[in-house]
This record gives sequence, C-alpha cells and structure tokens, in this order.
Amino acid sequence: MKLLHVDSSILGANSVSRAVTEAVVDRLKRSEPGLETTYRDLSASPLPHLTLAQLPGDHPLSALAPMSDAIQHDRAASQARVARAQQSRPPVVGFIRNTSRDNRLADAFRQGLNEAGFIEGQNVAIEYRWTDDDNRLPAIVADLVRGQVSVIATSGLPPTLAAKAATTAIPIVFATGADPVHFGLVASLNRPGGNVTGIGFLVSALVAKRLDLLHELVPKVTKVAFLTNPTAPSAELDTREARTAAHARGLQLIVLNASSEPEFETAFAVLVQEGAGALFIDPDALFTSHTNQLVALAARHAVPTMHHLREAAEAGGLMSYGTSLTDTYRQAGIYVGRILKGDKPADLPVMQSTKFEFVINLRTAKTLGLTIPPGLMAIADEVIE
Repeated sequence: MKLLHVDSSILGANSVSRAVTEAVVDRLKRSEPGLETTYRDLSASPLPHLTLAQLPGDHPLSALAPMSDAIQHDRAASQARVARAQQSRPPVVGFIRNTSRDNRLADAFRQGLNEAGFIEGQNVAIEYRWTDDDNRLPAIVADLVRGQVSVIATSGLPPTLAAKAATTAIPIVFATGADPVHFGLVASLNRPGGNVTGIGFLVSALVAKRLDLLHELVPKVTKVAFLTNPTAPSAELDTREARTAAHARGLQLIVLNASSEPEFETAFAVLVQEGAGALFIDPDALFTSHTNQLVALAARHAVPTMHHLREAAEAGGLMSYGTSLTDTYRQAGIYVGRILKGDKPADLPVMQSTKFEFVINLRTAKTLGLTIPPGLMAIADEVIE
C-alpha cells in the first residue's frame, strides 16, 4: 500500500493553496491506484519534501507547477499586505490619570500632541484610563503593556510608579508635582536615563506661597488648618513644608488627615473644634477628584480656603494658586509626540512647568464677609465676579 502524507497546515492558508492541494491529491489518486491519503500538520516534519517545480518534466504532477508558483506568489502577497497594515496602523498612546475623567486635561494633552504633529483619530490613537482607585493602577498599566502601546502618559505619582514598575521597554512620560529624582522616577532631571521622563510642576515648593496669600487675606487669623492625605507618597514632605511655613509666620498649624471621601466630614469637624480660622488644602488626586465636595464643606463652615487648582475657585472656592495643569498636560503631549517621532526618553530632560495661576472668587469673598486687599487684586491672574 502506498501512503500519501498531505500537509494539513496549508489547507486553511488561502484559497489558492487549498485548490492546488486538492488538485494534487486528485491527480495522484488517479495515477496511483490504491493510494491512501493522510492529513496532518507537516510544517515541522523531518519527512523529505519536494516542491512541484522540482519534479521531472514527465511526472504526472509536473503540469501543476505553475499553480505552485501561484501559491508562493499569493503567500508573498499576503505577507506584504500584513506588513503594510502594520506599518499604516497609527501608534497607540496609553493615558492614565488617577482621578475621574477630566476633559480639560485630555484636551490639553491632545493639543500638545497636535503641536507635535499628531492628531487623534488620524495618525495616533489614545487609550484613556481614568480611575479614583489607586489599587486598580497595576492592572490598568498591565493591560496597556499587553496591548503594546507605543508610549504611556501618566498623571501624578501613583500612576507613574505603577507604570515604571510594569515596564522598562515602553517609554513613559509623566506629569507630576512630586520630586521625580526623590521618588526614583529618573536618575537626574537633565539626564533621566531609562525609559521615563516628563513634566514636573511645583507642589511642595508652593506651600509657603499659598499660605502667604491666604494670610494676607485674613491677617488676624492665628490658627490655620492644613488638609492632607496621609496615604499619599508626598504627604510627609508637604506636611513638613506646611509646618515650616506656618512656624516662620508665627501661625499655629492644625493638620487634618483624610484618606477617603467619607473622612472629609470628620476633618472639617476637627477644624471647627480646633478653632482654625482658615484652611489650605494639600494638592492630592483625592482632593482634586472631590473638589466640589470640599468647596461645599468650606462654604458650609464659612472657612476661607486656599486651593491649588483654578477649577476649585471656578467651582466656588475662595482662592487658588498653583501651576497651570492644562499647560503642563500640553507640554506632556508635546513630549509624547517627540518620542513617537524617535526621541529617546533617556535623552529628554525633565521639563519644569513655569506657568502659575492665582485666581480669586470675589463672590465667595463677599459671602464670607471678606474684603480683598488691593495688593491681592492687583496680582491676581483672574478675579471671578
């Protein structure tokens, strides 16, 4: 009995391969009575192989050689199509922020990408990931790594630490107020090394400035509260800066701790119990995510409050002073664009955002019975009336 082994791996390859294989088997069976046929995957088989083109001219299958050429041509064409599709597929950027969705920041990030020559939906795709739960960050980053994104853009320290722990191959561009050298994100500001770089903005360094502005508005207050999230990586440093700044100005500082939304009420109850006459809030993603609630609590307890984002003043907070986050995210988008064009994170120095905003809500000041000193009005970037 003669046995013909047919490589089953080519049957599903494409229509041409299938047609040639069936023609070969049919002609062999007609020319070789009693021939038995088996089908199995021979792609890695040590059995000897002959191509149709290698057969003698008088062999009954030699007439099928042109079809064999068609198989090779079709296979090469398929491979070329796949290669072209991969080349034409736009790069994908993963964007992670540990707050609820903020369209302003997403818009600013896209603006930076646009300035670098990339437009979402045309030559770049963006996978957005927003979460209020830092415990989900490792899984979120792992999902982006599995998806083989081209760059990961992170907002804040926890997402950046999670991304850095997950990959040393995918470039990471951060926007954070934490010290990137102190927390091990980069080797140095001028020469980051590794796969991480980004845009830094001042947080702890502005604690004293925020306190100065607040104290200028309420100069008779001697006891000031400072709301911080004790679980935040930068909480210890920020609290130390707040204590130093308060002591230098002869003020008593009351530290209020809140690591979750339900603890806000308790923190304000302590503020009232301790008799604090003003409050300034530590920049933290938890507080940023619940700006409206904190503004409402400050209004309910009639306490003059200094925030770090202009959005808080726009929402009814008394004052805000801090780095422009929209400008920071625009710069981060530009950096991502540069990396997509071929720049290496290790060669891009950490940039420092230098645009600051001081916003006063005059309506809130009037509600609290406060008169804004002319000096503060003069230096304010915006007064909401």
